[in-house]
Amino acid sequence: MRFEIVKGKSTTQPYFWRIVSSNGQTLAVSENYVAKASAKSAVESVMKNAGSASVVDLT
Repeated sequence: MRFEIVKGKSTTQPYFWRIVSSNGQTLAVSENYVAKASAKSAVESVMKNAGSASVVDLT
């Protein structure tokens, strides 16, 4: 599994990140960011905090 920081087509907020599985399937996509550094910071935050996240079943 890996995080990818991507430059998309938007001219105002071109950067986003996605989580990609080992078989190449995209598992999650972020919101868009104005700066590449902001997208990178968000990735670092998810990596740091995701392990302690709880699962909430809203069904």
